[in-house]
Amino acid sequence: MTLWFVFALMTVAAIFAVLWPLGRGASPDNQGSEVAVYKDQLAEIERDLAAGLIAAPEAEAARVEISRRLLAAAGSESALSPTSSLKWRRAAAALALVGLPLVAAAIYVPLGSPALHDFPLAQRERGAGQGMAQSLENLVVQVQQHLEKNPTDGRGWNVLAPVLERLGRFDEAVRAYRNSITYNGESAERRSDLGEAITAAASGVVTAEAKTELERAHALNADDPKANYFLGLAAEQDGRKDDAANIWRALLAKAPADAPWRPLVQTSLARVGGGGVTMPALSDETIAASKEMNDGDRNAMIRSMVERLATRLKQNGDDVEGWLRLVRAYLVMGDRDKALGASTDARQAVAKNSERLRQLNEGLKTLGLDG
Repeated sequence: MTLWFVFALMTVAAIFAVLWPLGRGASPDNQGSEVAVYKDQLAEIERDLAAGLIAAPEAEAARVEISRRLLAAAGSESALSPTSSLKWRRAAAALALVGLPLVAAAIYVPLGSPALHDFPLAQRERGAGQGMAQSLENLVVQVQQHLEKNPTDGRGWNVLAPVLERLGRFDEAVRAYRNSITYNGESAERRSDLGEAITAAASGVVTAEAKTELERAHALNADDPKANYFLGLAAEQDGRKDDAANIWRALLAKAPADAPWRPLVQTSLARVGGGGVTMPALSDETIAASKEMNDGDRNAMIRSMVERLATRLKQNGDDVEGWLRLVRAYLVMGDRDKALGASTDARQAVAKNSERLRQLNEGLKTLGLDG
């Protein structure tokens, strides 16, 4: 109701702004009009004639000319008489009074009526998602039409393959990746992409064919993250959980701290029971010395390392993996209270970064610390 009241006031103000100049009558001031000027000139001629300043014939001629002009001016003013002007003003006022609200309502109601229902966020996102899928489908059609005419265009196959995979058309994606390798040459990235597509086509099972492609990718680049992840997955599916854990640990050890696939590898590692405490890297001398220590000294060294890690994280709390290592270390040492305290500190440290907070919560969940 408040919104409609505001709209009504705005409409009244607009109508008033239009009617105000129309409602003002013409000024009765006739001193500046042509008729008044000519009348004054006639009176002045009569005064000059009476005073002997002008001869009678000249006065008569001037009187005739001025009278002619007076009649012409009076005729033009009568055409624009107040009655005629008032009639036009009233017509314009009526049109503004009725037409302005009708035109405004006709435009506003279908486009911006407050009575329209909300457009839910989920529906908007669904519409956006459908629009994106449609645009991808259109892209696929265009690229496929191009490749029908130019089947050896390696760049076209390179563009088409990941789009087909994203759309879930895995068999077509496998063919596109093979053509990409044929016409672009092989690389670790293309081989691992092909292995991933073959795995997706097999509903997530790393088949022998997929494993062959992944091993080729690993041979070309031993640090290729996708190849290493899926080779670890193949080991897990073969029942070799220790091998899978070793592959994924090595992958995490070399991974950048902000690698987007870190949470996936960490979850997979925890799934195969490889989520044990991981300490900061030790020098060869430290490892050799630890082998000669008794259990008490070794535990003291481990606690010292954990405390150093905790101190470092208090100074730089953006390291999600570091927080997870610290919490895991406390749990391994049987100090659950410190683990809970560290998880609370970690959440506070990364609270302003939604992506890191999400990674942290997923990692803590795998450690059994949901709350």
